[in-house]
Amino acid sequence: MSQTKGRVVGVFVGMLRTVDNGQPWVTGLFKEAVLGAVRVTRTGLLGDGQADLVHHGGPDKAVLAYASSHYRAWRKEGAIEDLKPGGLGENLAVEGLDEDVVCIGDTWQVGEVLLQITQPRTPCWKLERRWHLEGLVRRVLETARCGWYLRVLREGEVAAGMAMTLVERPHPDWSVARALQARVRRASVPEEAASLASLFELSSSWRRELGGRS
Repeated sequence: MSQTKGRVVGVFVGMLRTVDNGQPWVTGLFKEAVLGAVRVTRTGLLGDGQADLVHHGGPDKAVLAYASSHYRAWRKEGAIEDLKPGGLGENLAVEGLDEDVVCIGDTWQVGEVLLQITQPRTPCWKLERRWHLEGLVRRVLETARCGWYLRVLREGEVAAGMAMTLVERPHPDWSVARALQARVRRASVPEEAASLASLFELSSSWRRELGGRS
């Protein structure tokens, strides 16, 4: 976990839309690439929306980042053959970083913006419905190709092509991949979950869920 540099290769936003494939549902999963810079606020990117504000969005989950290396893996496996960047609901596609590299509590600078990693992304049923692919959520968890949420410590603008530089890493032993597994195995390995819950930078919802203070 020595990488301290990455690069934003795509920025994506999308407002809510209703999808009617037999049973109407509302989602913000459909994202479009932004040409030029977009403003990042404490609650997310301007022009972006989340349908379920209980499980998505808010200060602890203002921005969703995803490793660009995963797109090829999904296509190679044949799971989502026409997957393109932004297709999993992410706001930032990131080159050079993934869940084994970045850690809970990391602070990353992108231009003038400061972003802090708060938790892995745990996908819900809407991802499967978006792609008409049963078992996709399970596969995301098994592979840890989940992405990660960030809170915004300093607002500003981001754009594709910007460098990402690590500013601080308070918990080098807590990669996003390890945090995901701690949550998945919390019943069988409660001490691991408790250790994760003790991290101050972890999102408040995960701290409550795993037994830590909010």
